[in-house]
Amino acid sequence: TNYLTTFCIMSDLYKLSLMSTVHKLEEVFSEETYQLTGVAVSKSGRIFTNFPYWSDIYKYAVVETGLTHHLKPFPDAEWNNWKVGKTGDDHWVCVQAIVIDDQDMMWVVDPASPKQKGVYAESQKLVKINLSTDKVEKIYPLRGVTDNQSYANDVRIDTKKQIAYLTNSSSGGIIVVDLKTGAVRQVLQGHISTISDPGYSLKIDGEIVKKGKALLKFNSDGIALNPEGDYLYYKPLTDDRLFRISTKALNDLDLSALELGEKVEFLGNFTTTDGMAFDSLGNLYIGDLEQHRIMKISPELEMTELLKDERLIWPDSYQIVDNFLYVSCSQIDKQPDSNDGIDRRSSPYKIFRINI
Repeated sequence: TNYLTTFCIMSDLYKLSLMSTVHKLEEVFSEETYQLTGVAVSKSGRIFTNFPYWSDIYKYAVVETGLTHHLKPFPDAEWNNWKVGKTGDDHWVCVQAIVIDDQDMMWVVDPASPKQKGVYAESQKLVKINLSTDKVEKIYPLRGVTDNQSYANDVRIDTKKQIAYLTNSSSGGIIVVDLKTGAVRQVLQGHISTISDPGYSLKIDGEIVKKGKALLKFNSDGIALNPEGDYLYYKPLTDDRLFRISTKALNDLDLSALELGEKVEFLGNFTTTDGMAFDSLGNLYIGDLEQHRIMKISPELEMTELLKDERLIWPDSYQIVDNFLYVSCSQIDKQPDSNDGIDRRSSPYKIFRINI
């Protein structure tokens, strides 16, 4: 009886400790000069980020960094030494995202659209880097499937099926790459699930976010593969709708475009988020650009606030490692083209982590 009583007390204390967990925002990297978008963390704790070539304030595309804030071009200086006139096939042209998969391999998404003015010399690509050697292992060209105005944005890797899924945030669509054969397809182009709701106005700090005089609009952007690998979750960036589709349907070559579109599931209205990531229990972590928050969506689609902090200025990319959620903040809404030519950045670009 005493043992049972003690067990029950300890169990109740454990439940209370879980309920009272304080989620803290811990800074792991800051950069005063160069705008970052991505974050990737290896199993051994190596930290990487990337800087898209969106303006003349630019030096490297992909770097390894850490608490020392040193920027080491990755995988080497030559890959980071692209200039107009050089081939973009084996250089970084304009890197948007970096991801490390469950096998500790890095994947780099290069939409190859410097200053977002169009793809350079059909050099849009997905690149695999072996972190045990720091060498490029495979390059997957995306030409022929995405046009010269496309913008490959984010990626998730199914290492079991050897399939990569990418979002196209310009025209809207999902890019599917067979990593064994190199075959590339684009599906759901122009589907309602990959196009931002034209009637939704993104509002941050009380102001509608624009690009020039028009509403800021990004199409399919955030993407996440559930732990079992049987569903791909995704959403347009500049509205609050969330969708998913079974990976079985995505990889069924016999389905027509219309039939595939009918397989898409609308999950509801949640928040405006850039990136997203699943934990091993099937909880989906997303941002809330408008309220400077990180949110958690349970497998039952119940959303709760994980953390709210004014330092979360456009939380961009996400990765979960060792019970920490890493989040980069790119401050896209502070860019001059959204603020009548004025740079409204109020602090360095930062990467944080949150205990989950």
